[in-house]
Amino acid sequence: METTQTLTSSPAIPQLGRSVTIERAAEILGVSRRTVYYRISEGVLQTIRTRGGSQRVVVESLLVQHKH
Repeated sequence: METTQTLTSSPAIPQLGRSVTIERAAEILGVSRRTVYYRISEGVLQTIRTRGGSQRVVVESLLVQHKH
């Protein structure tokens, strides 16, 4: 699961981990999954691979992209 919750501030607000799925990145940016893949191939978004081979978007690169 890619979200955690804090108990101190507001337990109903999920916190982002180090990376998110392609689908979640698309939701955050308000774009399609295909657009996320384009941005990955252009070097705009950074990804990591899980041990199982899945590709995940690094949150730090996602936050930089979201500001634009």
